[in-house]
Amino acid sequence: MEDLQIEYSDRDITPWGGMKLMKNLVDQTAIKAYMNTLDLPEPGSNRGYDPIDIIESFWVSVWIGASRFTHSSWLRYDNVLKKIFSWKEVPSQSTFSRFFHKFTWKRNDAVFPSLQRWFFEQLHFNNMTLDLDSSVVTRYGEQEGAKIGYNPRKPGRPSHHPIVAFTPEMRMVVNAWLRPGNTADLSNYRSFLDETFSILSNKKVGLIRADSGFFANGFMEYCEERNLNYINAVKLYKPIKNEVFRQKGWVALYDGIEITDWSFRLPGWSRPRRMIAVRKNLSKRPKSGGKLLLWDGIDERYRFSVFVTNLDLPAQMVWNLYRDRADAENRIKELKYDFGIDSFCLSSFFATEAAFRLIMVAYNLLSLFRQIVLRERKQSTLKTLRFKCFALGAWMTKHSRQNILKIALAREKRAWLDGLFDITRSARPPYRCSNA
Repeated sequence: MEDLQIEYSDRDITPWGGMKLMKNLVDQTAIKAYMNTLDLPEPGSNRGYDPIDIIESFWVSVWIGASRFTHSSWLRYDNVLKKIFSWKEVPSQSTFSRFFHKFTWKRNDAVFPSLQRWFFEQLHFNNMTLDLDSSVVTRYGEQEGAKIGYNPRKPGRPSHHPIVAFTPEMRMVVNAWLRPGNTADLSNYRSFLDETFSILSNKKVGLIRADSGFFANGFMEYCEERNLNYINAVKLYKPIKNEVFRQKGWVALYDGIEITDWSFRLPGWSRPRRMIAVRKNLSKRPKSGGKLLLWDGIDERYRFSVFVTNLDLPAQMVWNLYRDRADAENRIKELKYDFGIDSFCLSSFFATEAAFRLIMVAYNLLSLFRQIVLRERKQSTLKTLRFKCFALGAWMTKHSRQNILKIALAREKRAWLDGLFDITRSARPPYRCSNA
């Protein structure tokens, strides 16, 4: 085979011509105009970068695959992308660092709840589920708040322990806090939930689902005091194991799966509550999830999952409702693997939290793109969208003083892309979002 010769060109070309779709959508949401009303860090001189440009370039770097602040600064060499987003320049790594280090606890508390509240006010969706989840973000080096705590994959390594509230109907993040690594799941949950409900002040939350890390009398009382429906996974303490073992009224759902429910008051609880248990026969379903009731070899045939709820629906329906919460785990994985929440880290805790929470806004904007522009029943991950929509070679030309973005795309796909551009140019709030 003939060896190809290598030559170079001075023409400005970008591999990310499809980012014009996100540019159109961001402009239509008017989110940048709203951010101008917030207490964002201002530049120290007249030659400094506009804070809105810093944030937008940070979002764009995340959308195209950056997972470090050094990656974000690579945009400086993409002159076409600068023209697409009307940036004079792209911040360097040190500029990003200085900008985020100006965020404090007070500023984070003022900026991000207001920004999230405004964003959800643009969405025409009024009855939703709220999924609570926490995760472990392992850190390497010396960062504030990176403490040794529960870390199943890297025991003994410092970490942060974020808490996130998702709405599965829209596949968006409602609220997110970064927390030190030695923080328990329930730490400061009331303040987090109060802030979350203030963000959703004009929405109705029909159901809260939480994993066993939130299993506590106080959490359930919080929901009950506010007339909120909840399903909470249960930690299998010994008194609960004893109760599960004593249950007799198991009803077969499927081959090897049985369910039962009963009323139970754990010591320290303010009232009895409805418990639902599901057991799976390991001889028929050897890969089943759940916990073994193992002490003294009792009942090794089954794995058990137990839930507490204030719903009066049939037990199977409650179990099915909780199973849908598994999508929250997928959202956490996507945030880690595609959006880099475990990689954008600075020495200051509140600087890292500011980057973390801005990534959540970038995630929501991309989710909005998936739902109102692509309108696919099965939503693609960001990694897929990069190849499908964003990684399009492009360059700029001029005709009659008009800038033209030339995109290299197979002829049979051009009508499809034109359709996406038409939607992004016309899409205005309030947006009707659904993952159906």
